[in-house]
Amino acid sequence: MNSVFVICEIDEGKVADVSLELMTKGRSLANQLNCKLEALVLGHKLKGIEKELYPYGADVVHIGDDERLDPYTTLPFTSIIVNLFEKEKPQIALLGASTFGRDLGPRVSSALVSGLTADCTSLEIGPHEDKKAGKTYENLLYQIRPAFGGNIVATIINPDCRPQMATVREGVMKKEIVDANYKGKVNTIDVDKILKPEDLVVKVIERHMEKSKVNIKNSSIIVAGGYGVGSKENFAQLQELAEVLGGEVGASRAAVDAGFAEHDRQIGQTGITVRPKLYIACGISGQIQHTAGMEESSMIIAINNDPNAPINKIADYAITGDVGEVVPKLIKFYKQNTK
Repeated sequence: MNSVFVICEIDEGKVADVSLELMTKGRSLANQLNCKLEALVLGHKLKGIEKELYPYGADVVHIGDDERLDPYTTLPFTSIIVNLFEKEKPQIALLGASTFGRDLGPRVSSALVSGLTADCTSLEIGPHEDKKAGKTYENLLYQIRPAFGGNIVATIINPDCRPQMATVREGVMKKEIVDANYKGKVNTIDVDKILKPEDLVVKVIERHMEKSKVNIKNSSIIVAGGYGVGSKENFAQLQELAEVLGGEVGASRAAVDAGFAEHDRQIGQTGITVRPKLYIACGISGQIQHTAGMEESSMIIAINNDPNAPINKIADYAITGDVGEVVPKLIKFYKQNTK
């Protein structure tokens, strides 16, 4: 049990951002455990892909390059990963909580009888004492995530089964290059020796991908509305404010469920996680389900008619007032002061 593995997702020929975020976190965990950070990439036409991963601290990049691995299908990926993990016996394995990770993670963990914690918001290393069994464990992975509808934050551990597996959503971890000149080594996986006919029973005949028109995760300014905005028509004011600031409109789950905004704009535990420079929360109460997706914002401005709203506890500035009155004033004065 001697390494931290990141199972990387390929997005249009490049390593997905969520995988690079996990590489950054994986490097930190590997440093604490004094072990290697290893990356696993499966797909086709992957020549030079290791150069994307070395700067994030990859000591070893395992590459399985085969036309049968593109596009992604569950069975061949699972067989290759299980085969590799049975040989390498990693201590920790991480995946993004994307469609890819949510499909693949449970398959791999089930085959290895290892367990899996989904949608973690934090990963740490620490000890654990099992008083009933009289055992003390060192260097366990603390898999931290909201639980019971976000009403508590649970720390989950896996003392006896390996690897300790977790998925993390995009935007939760920071993506940082460790060393632009970092060099690891490549291990080429012989896919032919692993895959069996039953792994290839599913074939993708046609694939159609439509790009999202909403680009919240990469926006440096987000104007987000909650149920307190009141209506879909009132959300138009938030759109106008976002346009003045050069930002995007986001929404809480309550606002999406009420039909005020589309699901692509949902921020929070059941939506996307963002880290903008400025986050303006309009009519959002600030329950943990929402704040889990935006609390890392550089600056938070809260507009709410309840001075005791939970959002005010994490806000840098809190404006107490009616959203319908405050937002038009913000639009007016931002327009006056914007060149």
